[in-house]
Amino acid sequence: MRGWEKNVRRTVPYVPGEQPKEKDIIKLNTNENPYPPAPGVEAVLRGMEPADFRKYPDPSASLLTEAIAESYGFSPDEVFVGVGSDDVLAMAFLTFFNSEKPILFPDITYSFYDVWAELFGIPYERQPLNDSFEIVKEDYFKENGGIIFPNPNAPTGVFMPLQEVEEIVGGNPDSVVIVDEAYIDFGGSSAAELARRYDNLLVVQTFSKSRSMAGMRIGYAIGSRELIQCLNQVKYSFNSYTMNETAILLGKAAIEDRKYFEETRNKIITTREKAKEKLNFLGFVFPDSQANFIFARHKTCSAEKLFKALREAGIYVRYFKKPRIDQYLRITVGTDQEMDCLFAFLEKYLKETAEEGGC
Repeated sequence: MRGWEKNVRRTVPYVPGEQPKEKDIIKLNTNENPYPPAPGVEAVLRGMEPADFRKYPDPSASLLTEAIAESYGFSPDEVFVGVGSDDVLAMAFLTFFNSEKPILFPDITYSFYDVWAELFGIPYERQPLNDSFEIVKEDYFKENGGIIFPNPNAPTGVFMPLQEVEEIVGGNPDSVVIVDEAYIDFGGSSAAELARRYDNLLVVQTFSKSRSMAGMRIGYAIGSRELIQCLNQVKYSFNSYTMNETAILLGKAAIEDRKYFEETRNKIITTREKAKEKLNFLGFVFPDSQANFIFARHKTCSAEKLFKALREAGIYVRYFKKPRIDQYLRITVGTDQEMDCLFAFLEKYLKETAEEGGC
């Protein structure tokens, strides 16, 4: 080992979903929105000039922060923005999880949580989901250095009722509880309203899913003034200019177009519910997803074999070769046309493999 290598910080990195370069594929593996952003986003983009990029952006991203705050009925000093919800969550880990006690999160969940914990030297404990892939709220009523979980959970898509979320938040007044709501717009009620009553709750959302802006990297958090102030203090000690000018302006345009947001969200929800019926007909079983994806396993066919067969056919879904979920595929809800192509392939493949003796 070379001398400098012993001082390198090492961790097992998060593995993002594959971003294939080929054209003419059906991409259902990273939970992106199949529809374009709001029309106002394009209008703002067309009106921008190269000279707009000459100066540093507003470090407080006030135009975007104020637009988000107005949309939710909060004050701007109760909103924090960052470069995607991953940036916001990482900043929250760095800011709030500094106890010697372990933080708590589910054993089947967003796999970035343990990566950040390892990177920042934060002790943690995974709390097992039950056999229905539900978070067991009682597991979070014990001593801890903080709590984080997605709602709906990922990759399962299962939504925890808001009453149970509130029980966890209220039962841990000395810990910061982070509710990661990347998929909340597709089902269930946001915990943001609880932030008006609990100063230890931070709710994190993103523009990547329901706002069709994964490529722009915009995330935000809603919480008490005290929590947001703490986040900003760490941010300004780390990187003052986290949001670029384009993201600020386009994000503002996206959040202000409520009508378009509701139209595209409702399209995805309608397609998701039809997809559940078709997958059930084809022999799949799955939790009742309230996200923009379905976490499904086939009753007789190996998930890994299905994943490889779909990939060879130019249909990308997500496969996690991990304990408890290695027979599941996470299938993003695409357009009706994309989903019809998926179902046509599955129907043909499952019929052929059954005739050959099964898979």
